[in-house]
This record gives sequence, structure tokens and C-alpha cells, in this order.
Amino acid sequence: MSKPNALELSVERKLGYWQIWALGVGAVIGDGVFLLMGQGIATAGPGAILAYLVAGLSQLFLMVALGELAVGMPNAGAMSLWVERFMGKWWGFLAGFTFAAGWVIAGGSVGLALGQITMWFFPQLEGGFWPVLFAIFFLSVFAVLNILGTEIAAKTQLYLVLIMTGVMALFSLIGLKEINPSHFTPFLPNGMEGFWAAIPLGTYAYLGAVTLATAGGECKDPKDLPKALVWSSITFLVLYTLAQAVLQGLIPWDKMTMDSSPFTAASEMVFGFAGAFIMNMTAWIAAATCILMGTLYSASRIFYAQARKGFLPSFFGYIHPKTGTPVYGILAVWACSVGLVILGSINPDLLYVELSTQLVLAWMVSWTLALIAAVLYRKHHMQEIRQLPWKQPLYPLFPILGFIGIGIVCYGTFVGSPMTLVRGAIWMGILYVLFKVSGKSKSPGAASHEQTTV
Repeated sequence: MSKPNALELSVERKLGYWQIWALGVGAVIGDGVFLLMGQGIATAGPGAILAYLVAGLSQLFLMVALGELAVGMPNAGAMSLWVERFMGKWWGFLAGFTFAAGWVIAGGSVGLALGQITMWFFPQLEGGFWPVLFAIFFLSVFAVLNILGTEIAAKTQLYLVLIMTGVMALFSLIGLKEINPSHFTPFLPNGMEGFWAAIPLGTYAYLGAVTLATAGGECKDPKDLPKALVWSSITFLVLYTLAQAVLQGLIPWDKMTMDSSPFTAASEMVFGFAGAFIMNMTAWIAAATCILMGTLYSASRIFYAQARKGFLPSFFGYIHPKTGTPVYGILAVWACSVGLVILGSINPDLLYVELSTQLVLAWMVSWTLALIAAVLYRKHHMQEIRQLPWKQPLYPLFPILGFIGIGIVCYGTFVGSPMTLVRGAIWMGILYVLFKVSGKSKSPGAASHEQTTV
């Protein structure tokens, strides 16, 4: 028997429920929760608890609304495949590419944050190159884990997420007895303007959970996807809402600093240096899991699926015959993330302000298109949906709530920065031109192969 060509191979189904759940919880943006939460609290005061809760609920609504698509069409391309089926090739390509591009940007910002968090453990090191060095080192380690196999990377993710959730739960429960109720007044010191401005920051903190939808092509049982979508959302929503409430009860909102994780400072207040050490390690884990199975896993799977459809260069669709992973896609995402880490060290505002805002815009586009696809799926394929092992409850409640959540985030993010929308429209317009000029389409043979791997 002839040895199969690597471009004819497909990703392997090795992920169980808990590994998929850990992918959803761990993919929540690590620096958004542990480093940038101070900015959200400074913006809205104690009301940031409610602002972040609204942002987290919008993620939950989105997860439930996309559950039927995840179980009905499990595929590494996720929203790329879903949107293409109901809206056409360009819209499918845009939905997938914007989601993957957002994760590549996150690889740079979270990677650099990971380097900065690591510096806490080595106060004797001086010089701006150390955070960059640490960031590149750990990005490389996580890339290798992904290349070695999905199961290896997913098990690593699961162990790290279990440690992270355990520490955050203990911090919340033990810290409850130390909170000062006076720290919660005034609840909205900066008024409703501060509250609305904090919602996008909360959204950034919870971005990424939808990543587990890209595990559809590698999960053992597709019906685990919607369950993991919902329960991972509930996990991080409850965990971080309670932790934030305890945090604000320990440190007054006007004393927050963005120089380090406010959770680390709060832990040092309650538990001493040992508590600060453990919490900073938890912040490190949050950033690590975000890169491990967010940036490197999710983006490479989207690029893999789009390459198999002829929308991207074929090397993105290469599967290593031994590890069963899209090795060149992982390496490309790693290289982009390293480049963004270096860029961010030179010009932090470009990475953390402009590009991070473009990340939010890109994901708003991807989520909106995916939600439209979910509605069209219900409208035109009810007979197919009736046969699914899982169906979203209370339809059309969750798609409506999902659209409302996206609208709120867009208002808070872009109403004061119209040029961000203009710049986003420019690069998406260029992407459209390149898509049309390339004029690539799948060959019949490749199309047949794709149908067998969905």
C-alpha cells in the first residue's frame, strides 16, 4: 500500500469533553483578566463588576447560539465552513480569517504580557529585552507542544486550567472574609459613560472562548462541543465575576495599578509573599493557556481548513504524517506572534491599542457572520436540526441576545474612535481584493476529500 501524501491526511479525532472544556476556559484572554482588569476598574469603578458580567454573558449567549452549528457541522474551520455554506465563499473566508487574524494579534499581545509576568519572578533582571526573550521562549515551547500532537497540547492545557481555576476559586472563597464593603461605593464614580467604556475591556478579557468551536474536527464526540461551549462559559463567568468582586473588596478602585496584576497585589495583602507568588503563577498560566490552545491551536486550524478549500496557500493544509498536526500552519502562526512581540516591545501602543482594537473588530465581524449563519441554519434546515443530539433552547432568544451583545461592544469600542472602523474597513477591503484576484477554488478531488473529513 502506498504511503499517503501529507496533503491528503486530515486532523485526528482525539479530544474528549474535558479537554474541549479546558480549551474554552483556557482560551479566555489571559492578560485581559490578570493585567488589564485594573484598567477596567479604573474606568468604571466598582461598576466594572457589572460591566464585565455583561461582557461575559454576551459570550455565553453567543456560545449557546452557535451550539447547533458546532454539533451539526463539526470542523476545524468552524465559522469559516458554517458561513460559507449559507452565505458564500467570500463571507466564509472572511469569517474564518478574521477570527484567526484576531488570535494571531493576541499571540503578540498575550505573548509579551507573558514575558512581563515572568519578569515578576526575576526582579534582578534588568533591560527591556528580557520580557521579549521570555515571550519568544515560551511561544516556542507551546508551538512545539502543538506540533507534537493535539492530544499532548490539550492534556497540558487541561492540567494548567485545572490549576488556574482551583487557585482562583480559593482566592475568592478565602478572600471573601477580608473584603471591605465601603470599597464598593460609589458604585459608578465615573457615571454611565465609564460603565459603557468598561464593557469592551470586559469583552477583551473574555474573548477567545469561542475558540473551542474549531475543535470540531478533532473531538471524539461532536455532541461534546455544545456542552463544552456552555459549561466553559459558565465556568469562567462565575469564577472571574466572584474573583473580581473579592478583588474590589480588598483594594479600593482608585488605588488600582496597571503596572502588575491587581490579583497579585490583592493576594499579597491577604496571604503575603507566598500568595502573591501563587497568584502571579496563575496569571502566567492564564496567559500560557491562551497562547497554547488559543493562538497556536485555533488560528492554525482555521488556516488549515481554508488552505484545504484553496483560499490560502496549500502549505497551511499540510498535516504531519506522524503527529497529525498542521505543522506549517503552527510555525507560521508562531512566526507572526514572535514578530508582533518584537513590534510590541518597540511600540507598545501600536500592539496594545491599535492592533488590539482591530482584534476586537475582527472578532465582531467573525461572530456576527457566524450568528447570521446560525439563524439561516434554523431557517432553512430545520429537518436537519431536529436530528441533532443537541438543540439550543428558547430559540431565537440567544441569537437575539448575541446580536445585542455585539452591538453593545461595538458601541463602547468604536463610537469614540471612528478611525478604527475606517482602518478596519481598509484592510478588509484589501483582503477582499486579494481574495478576488487570487481566484483560487478547490479542485474536485480536494473537495471530495474535504467532505470526508468534516
